[in-house]
Amino acid sequence: MDPEAIISYQFPEAEFTYTERDVAYYALGIGACSGDAVDEKELKYVYHENGQSNIKVLPTFATLFNPGAIRNFMSIPSLEFDPRLLLHGQQYIEIYSPLPANACIQNKAVVAGLHDKGKAAVIEVDTTSYDKESGKVLCLNRLTVYLRGAGGFSKSSPPYSCSKYPADQIKPVKFPNCQPFVVYEECTQKSQALLYRLSGDYNPLHSDPMVAEVAGFSRPILHGLCTLGFAVRAIIKCVCNGEPTRVKNILGRFLLHVYPGETLITEMWLEDSRVLYKTKVKERNKTVLSGYVGLHHLPASL
Repeated sequence: MDPEAIISYQFPEAEFTYTERDVAYYALGIGACSGDAVDEKELKYVYHENGQSNIKVLPTFATLFNPGAIRNFMSIPSLEFDPRLLLHGQQYIEIYSPLPANACIQNKAVVAGLHDKGKAAVIEVDTTSYDKESGKVLCLNRLTVYLRGAGGFSKSSPPYSCSKYPADQIKPVKFPNCQPFVVYEECTQKSQALLYRLSGDYNPLHSDPMVAEVAGFSRPILHGLCTLGFAVRAIIKCVCNGEPTRVKNILGRFLLHVYPGETLITEMWLEDSRVLYKTKVKERNKTVLSGYVGLHHLPASL
């Protein structure tokens, strides 16, 4: 591999168009109104409640804006890896403006980081998304993937490591040794992955039993970004009084798979204007996701 060629690569610009129908499908795909079809804090994600002109958009909807992000890794020059050994390790999102309910998005993506971890290479891709009509910047998505078997490419010591973003952009997460401020429990549906895939991720790992078995799972697993959507929605509901525009940034680290139908328990701690969280699977008592949600400000009621 040629690290300098990889780190300087810019992807071709791409467009993504969506409507309110897509926004509503996504909300249902991450569990909105699944426990209560008229939930006062979530009905607005799928229905023009109280005469509102548009339905509200959850901030994690931004993860759909560049649907070919992982597939596009194949186009990076001199980057050689086995796609079967690719792991989506982390997602970081910055929201600059409330997401519109209908839009044509212009995406500009660049390689933002490359790190030699010995047995694996870690690559980070930043996608900045703009509203094509107004030119307004809406959000940033940083996708971090682990390419197992692609490490050991450094020609010098210490191993190659390059990040093109500020070192303090993503804050460290240290969970306190105390009881969570809030705990939210919610059961996913057995058809959750089939519903979420309608938002554009058609990887058969999440729908085909034979593909899942070959990958080492007893049955199809839930999309990691679906689990992230469940966790962030729980935080908006419990801490933000159901107001999605309070969210400033989101970090999610994917730790373990979830099977559709399992129960998710999201534990939350307040730290200044951040909500630290861990999401566990109740049935297996395993942590599957952790990170934080940064808020513009905490509600006065807290």
